[in-house]
Amino acid sequence: MNKKVWIGFIVVFIVLEILDFLVHGVILAGAYKSIQGVFRPDMNSKMWMYYVINIVTAFFFTFIFSKGYEKKGIMEGVRYGFYIGVWMSVGMALGTDAMIKLGRSMTIQWLIYGVIEYIIAGIALAIVFKEKQKETTA
Repeated sequence: MNKKVWIGFIVVFIVLEILDFLVHGVILAGAYKSIQGVFRPDMNSKMWMYYVINIVTAFFFTFIFSKGYEKKGIMEGVRYGFYIGVWMSVGMALGTDAMIKLGRSMTIQWLIYGVIEYIIAGIALAIVFKEKQKETTA
């Protein structure tokens, strides 16, 4: 694996951590209070698992992108992020709603914010993988 894969992996991990904090710790914080009875009472002791999830996700998100990279710029990252975001977020949001009573609003928000997170991560990867322009001298 080349240097860009490792840099992309680190960048995507940081992007996912920041976006997860913004979405779940800030934007949806009030909504979580209204459904706090559906969560495990010891949930905070299990939060380390989310770091593991984001490490694995960031690595494979980057690795798969690197295998199909076509040098098409930011829109390649948007498209890739959208595809992976739909794939991951539909399963996560609907699967969780099937197990615990989230409510339609929370399920839809998880799905939408999840897709947005992956699109932003895809954009970050497209920036990392972008070929540097060679300077020309006149």
